[in-house]
Amino acid sequence: MSLFKGCGVAMVTPFDRNGNIDCDVLGKYVDFLLDGGAAALLPFGTTGEPATVTPEEYENATRFIIKRVNRRVPVIVGTGSNSTATAVRHTADAKRFGADAALVVTPYYNKCTQRGILEHYKAVADVGLPVIAYNVPTRTCVNIAPATVEKLAAIDGIAGIKEASGDIDQFQAVAEICDKTGFELYCGDDSLTTIAMALGASGIISVAANPAPREMAELCALCERGDYAAARALQFKLSAFIHALFCEVNPIPAKKAMQLIGIDVGAPRLPLTEIEPEHAIVLENAMRAAGVLK
Repeated sequence: MSLFKGCGVAMVTPFDRNGNIDCDVLGKYVDFLLDGGAAALLPFGTTGEPATVTPEEYENATRFIIKRVNRRVPVIVGTGSNSTATAVRHTADAKRFGADAALVVTPYYNKCTQRGILEHYKAVADVGLPVIAYNVPTRTCVNIAPATVEKLAAIDGIAGIKEASGDIDQFQAVAEICDKTGFELYCGDDSLTTIAMALGASGIISVAANPAPREMAELCALCERGDYAAARALQFKLSAFIHALFCEVNPIPAKKAMQLIGIDVGAPRLPLTEIEPEHAIVLENAMRAAGVLK
């Protein structure tokens, strides 16, 4: 059974003016995403700046989100690390907090082999919380090869993969494996949503859905219904907006986009900085053209 189908949201982490996690804003933000049709919430993935969050903040925010969601949709918590022991511990913590599953990025910086990737995920899966492997080589410098995906699919407890390589040939190869094995496939690139779902992806784990949950949920719904003519039209309409969200490293533009729609999630934590003024103008114009910002 799928953990979710449709639009999951790779959440930002709201910080107040003093740099602390802002639970008042976090509650409003969770409600906004759920009201917009989000099918799953994914805190503390890449978009959530987990590398800059303390263990206490991680626990408090995760528990807050799980309580606020109250089982309306799955909460899939980022638990990855470049240390297998740390990833195992984070996953055990997420299970203890009540998460429905874990999103586990490949070990970054270490540049492990494909065998190392398999051993890493086997260790995490032993925790007993469903795991979505997360392949984003532009951030980690490690790619999960399609042949390794096929081996991951055979491991009990690994429920699926978020494929965010941006390589459409690789995505197609992974999609074919997932179709054959029943392994769950989620797209990690907003700009490829329609293509990915045409190839059999169950949905998107989306950055764009932060300011635009209704639009991204509708895009997924159109694909699920097989209305690819309407899906193409919506994908084209959102294209410039999606690209603007990556004019600087994620989540810098995503946080600015949230501020523009009236949910002040604050600035990123250093070493990430606030968006450059010229990029903010491009982002705002793209949001207005897409209908995301009225």
